[in-house]
Amino acid sequence: MPSRNREAVRIAVLADSDTRWKWGALTARRISPPSDTRVTGFVLRGRATPTARQLAEVGADVAAPREVTGAEFLRAVRDEAYDVVVLALVGGTVQAMLHGLAGMVLPRRPVVVTGYVGVVYEKLADGLLLRHGADVVLANSAADARRFRAVYEGVGADASAVVEAALPFLGGAPYAPVPDRDTVVFAAQPSVPATRADRAYLLRRLVEHARLHPHREVLLKLRSKPGEHTTHVEEHPYQKLARGPLPPNFRLVHGHMGEVLDRTDLLVTVSSTAALEALHRGVPTAVLTDLGVREVLGNHHFIGSGLLTSWDRLDGGHRPRPDAAWLADQGVAADGSYETAFDAARARVLDLRATPALPPIAPYYTPGTAPGYLPGVLSRHRLDATTEPPAASPVRRLLRDAARGLYRHGVQRVAPAIRRLGEL
Repeated sequence: MPSRNREAVRIAVLADSDTRWKWGALTARRISPPSDTRVTGFVLRGRATPTARQLAEVGADVAAPREVTGAEFLRAVRDEAYDVVVLALVGGTVQAMLHGLAGMVLPRRPVVVTGYVGVVYEKLADGLLLRHGADVVLANSAADARRFRAVYEGVGADASAVVEAALPFLGGAPYAPVPDRDTVVFAAQPSVPATRADRAYLLRRLVEHARLHPHREVLLKLRSKPGEHTTHVEEHPYQKLARGPLPPNFRLVHGHMGEVLDRTDLLVTVSSTAALEALHRGVPTAVLTDLGVREVLGNHHFIGSGLLTSWDRLDGGHRPRPDAAWLADQGVAADGSYETAFDAARARVLDLRATPALPPIAPYYTPGTAPGYLPGVLSRHRLDATTEPPAASPVRRLLRDAARGLYRHGVQRVAPAIRRLGEL
């Protein structure tokens, strides 16, 4: 019986890191009816596979996902008849899954949804074209929707899949100052900035800020614990740089970002998506220029926001005031429009599910358009553009799992140690 006639909408979410799992699981909730949806989670086995602690910290209200390979996920889609598939993945993996789905023979294929976990500040064309072929490509703001359509139309690709929405994890109580509370939070990022010297500089300035303002609680909000990995590799964790005597009003904290924002009076970052979460709630927010305003840092995204400032100015008491027009264009939805931000995406998915038969998945990249690029993208997931995923024997699965475990240990533990030795 067609899936649209079943009582519950079945959604499969495939993610490749803790942050993308958070985006994917919450997106699944936002784009589907709230009362009759069943979400099944999968995380892709690899370098950034999240730990149980990281998954629990996300707060997605979805059962713990099961760890799979790309081929195993495609077989689950084939065997378990999902209505919607949300691909919360890096661009190359989205493309591989799209070709894998396109090569499968299904009674009725699922609606495929993808997008970006946060601010899109690099590899705009590359990432977008790798996502082309999905039925819905979510844009987190009006500005992103314009950029996405311009890229697709500029290469002659169909841009109708682009749908304006918002970041699915915005929310929380509006900011209200609390008497006798003064808390500054620095939102750390795994790979921005990248060098040890730059990260040590930011840590030093944060500690100095705590010393200059002993009445103020200063928190360094960390993304992961040692040995854990996120969307990006963190080669120089702040917790390993924070050695020596620290002021009593300075602390390192983990936990759900929303819960940290509940007690934040000033959010400071280089370019973290946490800035958008804070702005949505009206929390005073500062984006640092100390290391320059550069594409590699991602803080160029905040040009025109009114938020760019430096530690020197923050030490002196400056508090940036956000530009209202910039906020509206960037999907922050601080004006109360967030409740309707996913209406268009939900309607698009509903319309697609109601069609008698979905059209074949047709990515922009094919063996004809990108013969020197696409084969390499697909081969990393043991796929090609024409066949279904191969089944793995039990022995091969054991060997593969052991090899992946060794690889993950090497990437997460051994390689960073070797790089640090090379810097001595």
